[in-house]
Amino acid sequence: MSDKWIRADWPAPAGVVAGTTLRGSDFELPVKPQWLNQVHGARVVRYGSKDFDTGPPDADAVVANRAGGICVVRTADCLPILLCSTDGTEIAAVHGGWRGLAAGVIEETVAAMSTSPGGILAWFGPAISQPAFEVGAEVRDAFLVANPLAEAAFVRNERGRWQADLYRLAAQRLGNAHVASIFGGGLCTYADRERFYSYRRDGETGRLLSFIFRRE
Repeated sequence: MSDKWIRADWPAPAGVVAGTTLRGSDFELPVKPQWLNQVHGARVVRYGSKDFDTGPPDADAVVANRAGGICVVRTADCLPILLCSTDGTEIAAVHGGWRGLAAGVIEETVAAMSTSPGGILAWFGPAISQPAFEVGAEVRDAFLVANPLAEAAFVRNERGRWQADLYRLAAQRLGNAHVASIFGGGLCTYADRERFYSYRRDGETGRLLSFIFRRE
C-alpha cells in the first residue's frame, strides 16, 4: 500500500492493476476513465460502448475486455467490488450500495461478463462496516424477499433497528452468481477517518475511486 492508494490483495494475473484511492490523495488514474452516473441501480454497461456517447450513463457497474480500458466506481461508504477473470482478459467494477445489491447489480454484472463465474475473482474495497451501518426494517426486508439467508447479515440493535453487513450481503450475492473466489473486505470507511471518506460520518464529502485496468 502506498500513501495514495490501497492495492487489491488478490491473486489477479500479472498486468492487472486494481485498488482504491485514499482520502485526499492526488493519485492519477493511468488513463482517462469513462465515468458512470451512479444511481444505486442494477444496470451494467460496457467500457467504450455507445452508452457513453452522450456522457456518463446511468449505471452502477462497468465491464471491459480490452487492454487499456479502465473500470472505475466512486464510493464514500458503499461497497466497491472489483472483478477480474483468472486469465486477466476481462474486468469489471461495481458500485455496491444497499439498493443496488438488493436490485441484483452483482448478479447482472457477472451475467454481463463472458467469463464463466468459476473463472472470476472478486475483491471488496473499503466500505462502511456493520457496527456503523444502521438501517431500517425496509432495507432488511428488501434482501429477505430475494434470499431468506440474508437474515444472517442483519443484527437488531437496542433502538429496534438493524445493523447491516454490506460485505456479507455482497458475498451472498456473489455466491448466488456462483462466484466463489472472494478477497478483501474488513476496511471500514466510517471508522477510519484518516484514510477514507464517509458520507454517514461527514455528510458532504469526497469520494474514493476504486479502479481496475489491464496494462497494454
